[in-house]
Amino acid sequence: MDLFRKIPKHEDARIAIEMGFYPYFIPISGEQGPTLEINGKNMIMLGSNNYLGLTNHPEVKESAKKAIEKYGVGCTGSRFLNGTLDIHVELEEKLADFMGMESALIFSTGFQTNLGTISSMMTKDDFILSDSFNHASIIDGCRIAKGNSIIYKHNDLESLKAAFNSIPEKAGTLVATDGLFSMEGDFARLPEIIKMAKEHDSRVMVDDAHAIGVYGKRGRGTTEHFGVEADIIMGTFSKSLASIGGFVASTEEVIFHLKHSARPLIFSASPPPAAIATVSKALDIVMEEPERRSELMKNAEYFRNSLKKMGYNIGLSESQIIPVIVGDLMETVGLWKSLYDYDVFTNPVLYPATPPERSLIRNSIMSTHSMEDLDQALETYEKIGRDMGII
Repeated sequence: MDLFRKIPKHEDARIAIEMGFYPYFIPISGEQGPTLEINGKNMIMLGSNNYLGLTNHPEVKESAKKAIEKYGVGCTGSRFLNGTLDIHVELEEKLADFMGMESALIFSTGFQTNLGTISSMMTKDDFILSDSFNHASIIDGCRIAKGNSIIYKHNDLESLKAAFNSIPEKAGTLVATDGLFSMEGDFARLPEIIKMAKEHDSRVMVDDAHAIGVYGKRGRGTTEHFGVEADIIMGTFSKSLASIGGFVASTEEVIFHLKHSARPLIFSASPPPAAIATVSKALDIVMEEPERRSELMKNAEYFRNSLKKMGYNIGLSESQIIPVIVGDLMETVGLWKSLYDYDVFTNPVLYPATPPERSLIRNSIMSTHSMEDLDQALETYEKIGRDMGII
């Protein structure tokens, strides 16, 4: 049979496009700040991971321009061969120092970072224990790794304990967890997870994509927030650090191993100079302007409490990521479309990104949102929620 005849038709998506209810691949005209422009309309942006508002910071943009002038627009090769510039190495040293780790390694995307790290660390006799709400990049890293994967229930320490007890005594073990879960907005129970891992001679890897720059006294993420140490910390550049790419920080031995074994690193083109310069300057601002974190926390708490007071189900959110859990898929899309029509941009999260019965609207708050922005969005949420009978 012709392979193309087997391709799924995605009829639901096509119907949604025809009816004007398709929530994906919406073209944005211009910068993504607390507001943005779509089809000539100015909208409040509650769907961005630009938590600290650095993607349009003038110093960050100027650093990117200077990097292009000096290095050009690309590296034309992988880090392994001709794609390593002096600024890649400088940023890795800077990231290692910032994270309080011996060494760091930059990948072209955050997804590749998890994919390459997890698959390179595991042998066929090893085990990786993964939270059921982990990011897709961790899930896929587990799938291609040679070791054995065990999924434990989300933030359930008894489930994690049972997983540990099922592993052969001599097997190498890695616990992989998001530090801050990207859909639910809740934190991993890192102090308990790390304590349990030590008791079982296991290593711990934390994906801190949504927490680096945001949590901890210096912005190091959830480990600093909780006052604990992990063996491997992964971060991305596409959230608070205003660019694209990812990194992993650990011991020198682990990083040296990844440099010579992580296929997504070895066989991918290097992050371009402008992206690296952007991250470096954004990292400077994270360290120099802690008030951005304070403002973000204030905005997030205000928005969370306001939605909860209205009667919305925001789950266990305790961060700048605030879900509105609707449950029914069609009702979720209807809420998204109504918000969109009232100039509030949000992200609908549907299966398989969330369990089928847990469809939700994901709201992401920024430090640069004004109270007027948040109040306008909240007024819209209240009106639509009452009209739809959700609250």
